[in-house]
Amino acid sequence: MAGAAAVGALLTTAACSDGDDSASSDESVAASPVAERAASTSPAPSASWTLTPSGARIALITEGDLEDDWNQVNNASTWHDSLLIGKVDAAEFVSAKSQAAACQRLLDSLYDDDLLGKPSGASALTGFQEGDSRLLYQVAAYKKSGLDDSFKWLGSLTDECDEFTAVASDGSKRTVQVVEASIPKSGDERQGLTVTVNGSSDGSPVTLTLDVAAVRVGTDAITITNGGVDGADHDSTKTAVQLGTRRLQDVQAGKTPAPEPSGGQQD
Repeated sequence: MAGAAAVGALLTTAACSDGDDSASSDESVAASPVAERAASTSPAPSASWTLTPSGARIALITEGDLEDDWNQVNNASTWHDSLLIGKVDAAEFVSAKSQAAACQRLLDSLYDDDLLGKPSGASALTGFQEGDSRLLYQVAAYKKSGLDDSFKWLGSLTDECDEFTAVASDGSKRTVQVVEASIPKSGDERQGLTVTVNGSSDGSPVTLTLDVAAVRVGTDAITITNGGVDGADHDSTKTAVQLGTRRLQDVQAGKTPAPEPSGGQQD
């Protein structure tokens, strides 16, 4: 495995939690003035609403929306982490075929940046870097049936894939753990996960930790993958979820999202 994988964890997208209100945490964002201003809701889009390419781009969060020292980059579409490449060891599972397939889909979709499946309409993505951590953010339109299936699958992962082994092409093994992660109550449906991959790079042990979040707003959705070999900044994930959902709702309502940052930001 290339050493570069350990130095800069190249991220992707997506999500999970159990999808109900109990999986979300209002208290985790209540102390933030930014979060409080972003909590107000926007009107639901009309039945004829269609996300356009320009609308998807406008709905993307900006560098100003994120706190700390995140810097926006231009090459986010090329981000992929080799620690996510591996064949799931089906022998570990009680229901080998179905459970192994669900876990394999998780690894593959994180690597390929399509956790919710291929968009059926417009899509846009952007990325931010802070040290060795990277945050990938996507907005896209999907078919409702596909979104329903994807969120159902995401909601099953903490049970189906709580811990499993993936075997790399060189025969080395990686231990993958999937746990529920709380994210703000945003949108029509949401899922949050933290995915940890323990493996090796250049003969040295390395751990990749990713926050994964997805929020559905009508038939559009945002997906976020945030983390790296130094861990995941959970607060940044929550901020991206809340402010990003608000931006998408504004676009759907025909509004222009507030510039830098959405709703204003205070120290």
